[in-house]
Amino acid sequence: MIEHDTIELFKECDAGIKMGIDAIDEVKDRAQNPQFKGELDGYQREYANLQNEMRGILNSYGSEGKNPNPVAKGMAHMKVDFSMAMDDSDNKIADLLTDGCNMGVKSINKYLNEYKAADSRAKDFANRLIELQDRQLKSLRRYL
Repeated sequence: MIEHDTIELFKECDAGIKMGIDAIDEVKDRAQNPQFKGELDGYQREYANLQNEMRGILNSYGSEGKNPNPVAKGMAHMKVDFSMAMDDSDNKIADLLTDGCNMGVKSINKYLNEYKAADSRAKDFANRLIELQDRQLKSLRRYL
């Protein structure tokens, strides 16, 4: 049970990381403020570093990663496309990413509660992902 919960928690973190990378990738070229764009690039690099670490961890368990739910991913793309067609400002980008971070924090916390038997390494990794999203939320506030 411990190994199952550990692997499942890691997989959910992997899906969350992929969503974060994809979300930033979708909007960062639309950012107008160079400082804002630089911050988005920085967060995307942090997600990529976590993703590389995740690949090694999952490989050590003989497991593959998890892609985000295709429906959730498709709806997120549609929301971005629709919202950006109406308003392509930096504050709209910050608004959309804030929603994504909030959903990510909520989701990872849900999985921490669901996979209670996960080992401390998986829980620590999940908390690092939450901390990244919390930092991103705080930095996005100035662009809202």
